[in-house]
Amino acid sequence: MNLLSTLYGHSLSLLTDLYQLTMAYGYWKSGAAEKQAVFNLFFRKNPFDGGFAISCGLEHVIDYLDRFRFDESDLDYLGNLTGNDDKPLFEEEFLEHLRELKFSCDVDAIPEGTAVFPSEPLVRVIGPLIQCQLLETPLLNLINFQTLIATKSARICMATQGEPVLEFGLRRAQGIDGGLAASRAAYAGGCVGTSNVLAGKLFGIPIKGTHAHSWIMTFDDELEAFEAYADAMPNNCVFLVDTYDTIEGVRKAVEVGRKLRERGFEMVGIRLDSGDLAGLSIEARKILDEAGFPNAGIVASNDLDEHLVTELKEQGAAIDIWGIGTRLATAFDQPALGGVYKLTAVRRPSEDWQYRVKLSNEPIKVSNPGIQQVRRFESEDGFLADVIFDTRQGIGDGCRMFELSDSSRQMEIPAGTPFEDLLVPVLRKGELVYEKPALSEIRLRTLAQLAKLPERTKLFKKASSYPVGLEEGFFSLKSKLIELAEGRTS
Repeated sequence: MNLLSTLYGHSLSLLTDLYQLTMAYGYWKSGAAEKQAVFNLFFRKNPFDGGFAISCGLEHVIDYLDRFRFDESDLDYLGNLTGNDDKPLFEEEFLEHLRELKFSCDVDAIPEGTAVFPSEPLVRVIGPLIQCQLLETPLLNLINFQTLIATKSARICMATQGEPVLEFGLRRAQGIDGGLAASRAAYAGGCVGTSNVLAGKLFGIPIKGTHAHSWIMTFDDELEAFEAYADAMPNNCVFLVDTYDTIEGVRKAVEVGRKLRERGFEMVGIRLDSGDLAGLSIEARKILDEAGFPNAGIVASNDLDEHLVTELKEQGAAIDIWGIGTRLATAFDQPALGGVYKLTAVRRPSEDWQYRVKLSNEPIKVSNPGIQQVRRFESEDGFLADVIFDTRQGIGDGCRMFELSDSSRQMEIPAGTPFEDLLVPVLRKGELVYEKPALSEIRLRTLAQLAKLPERTKLFKKASSYPVGLEEGFFSLKSKLIELAEGRTS
């Protein structure tokens, strides 16, 4: 199923910034449209002041590229755009070129659910310059947000120490797209379910939920509300107990739970949504256990995130399931990943590649050139280091790398060290060559990746940097290109 087609049913080729189209027009006008180019999508800084990110959004990229074409309504709209002189912005011949454009790029990407780090290419696109350029905005839109949410989800799931996390953020998410993408990415990052029913239908995510405070307030008293819900849905009873008096609410839930048991059903649990969650959960656990409901779970919600979850765990909270809404689905404490998409090489047909490097007064913004690959080395204890190298130069069995965060730090990778090359073929000449994994498989990959990360990189405060660097020959090549570029500007 092509999800984007299912949701929208029409072309999304205008899901872009105008300057992508003006540059595309300029390339066409200057005869450079079919020049070959290499672009890499990456981010510069780990989100949430953490030590890692979790890649996500590739399936939506594939869906987008599968339908990448300009339909007649797109071309009609572009044909009516005007410049400052009120004349057409684009020539009719250019629009005809777009009409005939067929996507033909090679795309490589790091699979979803992979732990990734700053400066590593998450997606690499090679093909005609005009096509590569037109992909910048949509690829960033599709990768940035889902990677951000998958990372937040992974952090929250680590904080609960294996206790299940449910994503409850649809009502606070940024629109329909934001809600769906957040539910998908949250599940990829480790959540076990969502309240978002449409996400359940589209992505196969388990859906969870019972009732709200409004259900309780509809009835004359809380006990009547619980009994009515138990009559309606005896196989789905998690009672929200904090509408009036939380502890009394727990006792009333127990009373209804006994009646359910007499009918052959079992109360699933209770939910706390306000107050001292640690203290209330401890008291609720005592009441449930003493009443003969040791298997009834305690669900907690109320603007939680990894930091609040950690505090509650430290206080000994007796919470079994965590409902996380706003702070997960909106990436509340960091609204954007800040991924970028940079040109790294160009060539004319039958000519050799010319590598490009972007200079900046900020070292973090100096780009890496070439046709990059990321090789992840492992030890018996887990991930050891990631080495970025140029595919045309290659990399030996064992290598020396210069760390990106501080080139004075070098690491020797011994020959024979196990490794995995992270970028894998996704499309060749525009045709899909990649077998898309199920979302449940992506979630399992995330969990496996987190298990191999050094513990110091998973800290929520003062996380250590994971070693990422340039292979020695690639580092030398980049240094020479920087010198040449600086020479041109002096």
